[in-house]
Amino acid sequence: MEEYVVYILASDKTFKLYKGYTSNLIERMKSHNEFGKGWTRAYRPWRVIHIEFYTSKREAKQREKWFKSGVGRDWINKNIV
Repeated sequence: MEEYVVYILASDKTFKLYKGYTSNLIERMKSHNEFGKGWTRAYRPWRVIHIEFYTSKREAKQREKWFKSGVGRDWINKNIV
């Protein structure tokens, strides 16, 4: 059975946050910190500040979407940051 990780990253450089989900957190962190060309490249280095584990992709995707909502951002600010 595949496991999914919902994660929140913090940029030590700019204090920005990034929320995502993956089935391979180690490879995804390499992508964020070493390889990728996307939005996260400008804010390297990233560090993991929160993770949650899910057994279905659907649940992980829903939780990531919630973290990106206004209510989710408020929860992050009150409980993690």
